[in-house]
Amino acid sequence: MGLTYFKRYRMELDLSRPLAKCPPLPDGYSFVPWDDTLLAAHAEVKFHSFRFELDANVFPSLGDLEGCQRLMTEISRRDNFVIPATWLLMYFPPDHRQPEFCGTVQGLVQENLTGAVQNLGITPAHRGFGLGSRLLMKSVEGFHSVGLSRVSLEVTVQNTGALRLYQRLGFRRVKTVYKAAEVAYA
Repeated sequence: MGLTYFKRYRMELDLSRPLAKCPPLPDGYSFVPWDDTLLAAHAEVKFHSFRFELDANVFPSLGDLEGCQRLMTEISRRDNFVIPATWLLMYFPPDHRQPEFCGTVQGLVQENLTGAVQNLGITPAHRGFGLGSRLLMKSVEGFHSVGLSRVSLEVTVQNTGALRLYQRLGFRRVKTVYKAAEVAYA
């Protein structure tokens, strides 16, 4: 194990300007609002979205199902949990009876009354369809609906796909931070 520092950008979106309208989801997909009974589903989607990604090194709980369950429990019990900014994405395949959850995002409000996007994730089989941008836009709409004027998030700089997505949606870098993490070397 070795200590590694990951460079991350804190990015913000100004909600006082008109928001882009979220385009419709592709056929078979739908947004599912927060409900306490969906905590395990959020945790499972989070785990499948992050377990083989760089951020599972930065935040080890994302690479472990029990860690994701603990994280979801902690987030959902916080006083600053923003329910309208917290969503699951569900896919109902035409050839199956059972829908599957494939995207997750949570929202918190910080002391400075800025919304904080938490753990935006899309499972690997559902990437490349614009679902991450739509899920983020849905979360941003939720922050806006509770009267917040700014939304922030953090992204690991090496996650270039996420970084491009956030920039495309209007997020601007406001700060560079470093996260220390123990990483196992092969």
